[in-house]
Amino acid sequence: MARSAHADGTGRGRAVEPSGLSYAQAFLVEAPRRVLFISGQVPVAGDDAPPEGFEAQCRLAWANVARRLAAADMTLTNLVKVGIFLSSRDDRAVNSAIRHEILGGHSPAITIVIVEIFDGAWLLEIDAIACA
Repeated sequence: MARSAHADGTGRGRAVEPSGLSYAQAFLVEAPRRVLFISGQVPVAGDDAPPEGFEAQCRLAWANVARRLAAADMTLTNLVKVGIFLSSRDDRAVNSAIRHEILGGHSPAITIVIVEIFDGAWLLEIDAIACA
C-alpha cells in the first residue's frame, strides 16, 4: 500500500515508498493542473560571482529554486522531482543536510549526480519539476 510522506491535503501528490531522508523512491502526482520545469539553478544572484564555499553555494542555489517556484505561485512543497549535480563527492553530506533542512518533511523524488559543472566556480546545480 502506498504511503504519503507529505500529506498536506493539497492533492499535489504524495511520496510512494518514502525513505525518511527528505526524498522518495517515487512520487505520485494525479491530474496536476500546472506543471513547472525549472532549469538548472546555479549559486549566483544576478551577475554576481558565486559565494565562497559549498554551504553558501548550496543555500543560494536552493533560494534560486524557491524564487522560480514563487514566480509560478508555488512553494518547495510543490516539488515532485529534483536533480542535484555536485562537482565533488566530498560535498555529499553537507548537501544532504542542507536539502533535509530546506525541504523539511517534504520528500520529492531526487537524483544526485557527481559531474563536471559548466562553470568551474559553481560547486553544484539544481534542476526541478513542480506540480500544482
